[in-house]
Amino acid sequence: MTHYEILFIVHPDQSDQVPPLVEKYKGMLTQNGGTVHREEDWGRRKLAYPINKVHKGHYVLLNVECDTAEVDEMAEAFRFNDAILRHMVVRKDRAETESTPIYKSLKEKDKGSGGGERGQSERPQPSEEQPEAEPESPESAEVSE
Repeated sequence: MTHYEILFIVHPDQSDQVPPLVEKYKGMLTQNGGTVHREEDWGRRKLAYPINKVHKGHYVLLNVECDTAEVDEMAEAFRFNDAILRHMVVRKDRAETESTPIYKSLKEKDKGSGGGERGQSERPQPSEEQPEAEPESPESAEVSE
């Protein structure tokens, strides 16, 4: 079996249909003993150039090990699916299993934006926010006329 990296871009209006699409294509690839080594959903991202007057797309990356016939069948299915804007299939020498830098940065952003809530340890203490105000001296309290 051969290792492949498959990237496809789904029309942004069809973003809610991405999980069923991914399951469908994973099923096509694994039906004859293929394995999925990595699956990453990069979400909606800006395209480098407009495709059919569309400026954003939903990116999905799969790294699989399967026969050439399954990949050819899936590429043919991509061609006839209007929801797929573009696809790319690259043959690899070995299985890629670690996360891509794009996916890592997305996960870090998700951790950082935890719904606007921060843990207690991340909250600045009152003494860290502002130094305590010094009591006013009588000289600064005088009003000049």
